[in-house]
Amino acid sequence: MSELLRAPAEIKYAEELDWLESVDDSPKPFSWRLSPKMVRLFILGSERADGLDREISQKWFGDRSFVERSIVTLASDRGLLLIGDPGTGKSWLAELLSAAICRNSTLVVQGTAGTTEDHIKYSWNVSMVIAKGQSRESMIPSPIMTAMEAGAIGRFEELTRSTSDVQDALISILSEKYISVPELESGGGDDNIVFAKPGFSIIATANSRDRGVNDLSSALKRRFNFVRIPVVTNKKSEAEIVRFRTEELLRRHSIDLDVPPTLLDVLLQSFADLRASAASAGSDDEKLESALSTAEQIGVLEDAVLHSNFFGERALTARTLASSLVGSLTRREPEDLAILNKYLHGVVEPRSKDEGGAWPEFLEGGRDAIATLS
Repeated sequence: MSELLRAPAEIKYAEELDWLESVDDSPKPFSWRLSPKMVRLFILGSERADGLDREISQKWFGDRSFVERSIVTLASDRGLLLIGDPGTGKSWLAELLSAAICRNSTLVVQGTAGTTEDHIKYSWNVSMVIAKGQSRESMIPSPIMTAMEAGAIGRFEELTRSTSDVQDALISILSEKYISVPELESGGGDDNIVFAKPGFSIIATANSRDRGVNDLSSALKRRFNFVRIPVVTNKKSEAEIVRFRTEELLRRHSIDLDVPPTLLDVLLQSFADLRASAASAGSDDEKLESALSTAEQIGVLEDAVLHSNFFGERALTARTLASSLVGSLTRREPEDLAILNKYLHGVVEPRSKDEGGAWPEFLEGGRDAIATLS
């Protein structure tokens, strides 16, 4: 695992999954590796009331009802659609669910304007077709078809970014649970049909900001149970997420650098202020292009931590944090710079005078960063 840039959840948490499987005596749907209760425990972490001999770390931070509804959906014959704003943890939740249920979260199709039916069904090894003709051996199954044959979970990222013909092809897979291969001759049996095994399901994600790009048809919507993942607005929950991800970053890079709680508070408050400003804005021009998600907040802190480690004094400062915030949130010039400059002068400057602490240095670092980019 140490040689992987980013290990999938089933490898990263293999030891935990092995242990949970060894003590799990509850009924399991289909070919699931863990029972629904243990899947939930793996994702949300253990509590003292669970009576386990060891602690299981919390990996996804959100309302437990979202996780429970997701698990129940996957235990049925319906697909699961996780929908929400960017950075709300949809893909991470999908990965954790797949890892816990079938120990394989890598059967993924990425939805784009260029995604075709071949990406969700099958394609052909051209050289083998030329040499031996079309056969099962010369067929290249898609990740979805592989999941069907294995009775596993297939994932479809950014479903609404794929075109309508791709979405229509998914309808038959979710409804009939098989894929026809008309290029193959039927030998009197089912040689030209790939059937899904028990345990197969699809977890799709969709960005709520992509509404209108390629809207889902009512027929496809009926094949999914929707679980809407809201933006985390609770400061305590958001602080837990940011701290969890930052600790992972420090371990991955073997960085020994302290993130002072006061600077984490400054980051959380800054994002809360900017979200409030965006909510009261009269037009899109008065809003940052950034979604101001928790994921982007983690990105700001990651940038600041790495900069401090490589080019600073190996200590995170408010100046570096402010510079990272301005650099990370500036997508449009001069619009975003003007919004951030207004925030610094209208909110941070009075706060630095009233509260002191890290705010004066944060204000100074933000001003310098804007001046550099202007």
